[in-house]
Amino acid sequence: MGDGPTGLTEFFADLGNMAVALPVLAAAVVYTLWRGGRSAVASAAAAVLAMAAVPALVAPLKSWIARPGPLTQESGYYPSGHAATAAVAYCGAALLVSAYVRRHRWWPPLLALVLTLATGAGLILRGYHWPLDVLGSWCLCALLLLLSHRLPARYRRPPRASRAPAAPDR
Repeated sequence: MGDGPTGLTEFFADLGNMAVALPVLAAAVVYTLWRGGRSAVASAAAAVLAMAAVPALVAPLKSWIARPGPLTQESGYYPSGHAATAAVAYCGAALLVSAYVRRHRWWPPLLALVLTLATGAGLILRGYHWPLDVLGSWCLCALLLLLSHRLPARYRRPPRASRAPAAPDR
């Protein structure tokens, strides 16, 4: 714990700060609404709700589990809020943006994965969290992301029927 190049590992750990991760998600939401219009509102809202669920779920779990940190006896380190913030913000942004990328659709999820993994590595190497703290957050966030990505599609309105007259039968 406390290993690695200090500047780099601190930078990686900071990727999980709300001040860094939330603007990325906000930019993806704005882009999605701009590109998708009214049809993208449900997906954008689901991503925002998933992000809002992070502190609502993580804070009570931290209090309930009361796990001490790696370099301190203070409790409240499991699950990692920074790892959860990074996972939901970056992966949620990737899910939103991927719908509008025509070529090379692999890059948004890959970038999100790299940023999320880098955040976890930074948190562990700086000694802010145990590896299980980070892994637990990722598992929780995988469920949140799955729900936020699948639910809007499930409840999307079917396309409206055309008002054009039907072709006569032959």
